[in-house]
Amino acid sequence: MIIEGVDTCGKSTQIELLKQRYPQAVFTKEPGGTSLGVEIRSLVLDRDIKSKTAELFLFLADRAEHFAQIVIPNLDKLIISDRGFVSGISYALSFELDILKSLNKMALENHLPDKIIFLKLSKEELTKRLSAKSHDKIESRGVEYLMNIQQRIEMVIGELGLNALILNASDEIIDINNKIINFLEE
Repeated sequence: MIIEGVDTCGKSTQIELLKQRYPQAVFTKEPGGTSLGVEIRSLVLDRDIKSKTAELFLFLADRAEHFAQIVIPNLDKLIISDRGFVSGISYALSFELDILKSLNKMALENHLPDKIIFLKLSKEELTKRLSAKSHDKIESRGVEYLMNIQQRIEMVIGELGLNALILNASDEIIDINNKIINFLEE
């Protein structure tokens, strides 16, 4: 299962609650769920990478390594990831969707997650949440950029026909958590 959404939507909060509910689950994230992923995340966020293609392939390398090191060995367990390939496709604005789908399926050896949780924010709520924190390189691109990414996340989920639960990230934290648990356990 992957929890998707733009920065400040509450993914981390929900993951912390899910850790309490499912202590036996494997919790991970993309990018950064493996030692290679930590290095890739640092490269992308801290360096001025000029080539969008280089950035894309760094994320794909992380995804492939993550799949091999985290997902494959734990297929018999509940795996909950903070972001995944849906974000990978959605943030790669410079590339055609069909190419991105193919490359991501290759990185995942054609295994897609069985459930996606998408936490969605209104423009007003996103603006409010972003104003309350310092910004990394991605968040510094602004509200319009993140709203575009959010639209793409929803589009990718629909185009791939993924089993998804789309939630209003402005709802009460416990209400969101209960809906996620119900979705996981159905």
